[in-house]
Amino acid sequence: MTTAASTSTGGLRRELGRWDLTAIGVNQVVGGAIFLAPALLAAQLGAWSWIGILLGGVLALVIALNFAEAGSRFDGTGGPYLYTREAFGRFTGFEVGWMMWVTRVTSWSSVLNGLADALGYYWPGLRTGMGRTAVLGAVVGTIAVVNVRGIRQSAFVVNLLTIGKLTPLAIFIALGLPHVAPAALAVRAAPAWSNLAPAALYLIFTYGGYETVPVPAGEARDPRRAVPFAMVATILVVAAVFTVVQVVAIGTLPALGASRTPLADAAAGFLGGWGALLMTIGAAVSISGNNMGAALSGSRTLYALAEQRDLAAVFGHVHRRFRTPDVAILFTSAATFALAWSSSFAALAAVSAIARLMLYVGTCASVLVLRRQGRAPFTTPFGPVLPVAGLVLSLAILYGASAEQLRVGAAFLLAGGALFFLARGRGAR
Repeated sequence: MTTAASTSTGGLRRELGRWDLTAIGVNQVVGGAIFLAPALLAAQLGAWSWIGILLGGVLALVIALNFAEAGSRFDGTGGPYLYTREAFGRFTGFEVGWMMWVTRVTSWSSVLNGLADALGYYWPGLRTGMGRTAVLGAVVGTIAVVNVRGIRQSAFVVNLLTIGKLTPLAIFIALGLPHVAPAALAVRAAPAWSNLAPAALYLIFTYGGYETVPVPAGEARDPRRAVPFAMVATILVVAAVFTVVQVVAIGTLPALGASRTPLADAAAGFLGGWGALLMTIGAAVSISGNNMGAALSGSRTLYALAEQRDLAAVFGHVHRRFRTPDVAILFTSAATFALAWSSSFAALAAVSAIARLMLYVGTCASVLVLRRQGRAPFTTPFGPVLPVAGLVLSLAILYGASAEQLRVGAAFLLAGGALFFLARGRGAR
C-alpha cells in the first residue's frame, strides 16, 4: 500500500504518537474560532446556531472519515497533498497542497486578529496601531522560534496549550449551564435562506483544522494507525465542546450576535469580572495553541511540496541541528504576519473556509480513486456513500459562497499554478 510519494521522510524525526496527533487536531480546531464564532453564528442563525454546530460536527465527521481512510495509505509528510497527487497527478496534487498552505496561513492570520481583539477587552490599545502590530509580531516570532527548534518541542507546547485551552472552556460550561435560560434555546422560525450560506462557511471555519492531523505523518511513529485514530477522536471531542459552549453562550447572553468577545461577555454576566478575565486568558492560550499548530502544519505543507519537487527546493531545506524545515517555517510565519496585519478576522475566516473546502473535495474524491489500488488499512463503512456524501456536501457549501470569496479563492489557485510551473520550468531541484 505504500507509494513512492509516501515513503520519504526527508531526514525528519519520527517522534509523534497518536495522542500527539490528536492533540494537534484538537488544538487546531479549538482555536480562536470557539471564542469568536458563537457571535457570528448567532447573528446568522439565532437560536438555531447550537443545532447548526451539532450538524456541523456530523458533516465534519463524514469528511474526517475520508481523511482517515486516505491517511491510512500513506506514511509521509503532506496529508491531502499526497492523496490527491497519487490519485490525480502532480498538478492537481500541488494545487491541493498549495491551498492547504493557504488554509493554514489565512486561518492563523484570522485567529491572530482574534487574539488582538481578546486582549483588547482589557487593553483597547492592542486592537489598533502599534499595539496590535506588536502583539502580532511577538506571537508570530515566538512561535517561529519554537517550531524551528524541533518537532518534539513543538508537540510538547501544543499538548500543553491544548490542556490550557480546554480547562477554561470546561469551567465556562460547568458554571454556565445552571444559568442558561431555556427559553433562549427555543427554535421558532427557520433562518432565512440567505443566512445559511455564510453560516455554513463559518461552521467550516469553526470546525476546520482536523485536516492538519495527517500533515506531519512523516514525523509520526505509526502513521497508518495513528492518523485514523486521531481524526475520529478530534471530531468527537470538539463537536461535544462546541455544541455545549454555544448552548451556554446563547442561554446566558441575550445580545450574543452583536458581541465582539462573546464568551468573555457571557462569562461576565454569570460569573462577574473574574469570569471575563478567565475567558480572555483562555482565548489568549487557545489562540496561541492554534498558532503553534498552524505554524507546524503550514510549514510541513511547503516542505512536502518541495520534497516532491513541486516547489522550489529552498522550501525543503532541513535545519542541520534541529532537523526541522526551517525555511518553510520562517516563510509561513512571515506570510501570516503580513496577512494578519493587513486584514480582519471575518474576511480571513471566509477565505480560509473556501480554501479548506477545496481540500475536502480533493480528499473525498481521492478516496474513491485510491480504492482501485486495493483495500486501505482503515476503510470507511457503507462503500462509496461517505466519500460521495462528503464530496457533495463540500461542493454544495462552496456553491453558496459569494462571488467575491470565490474570486479570492481563484486568485490563490492561479498564484499556486504560476509557482508550480515556475518551479517545474527551472527544475525544482
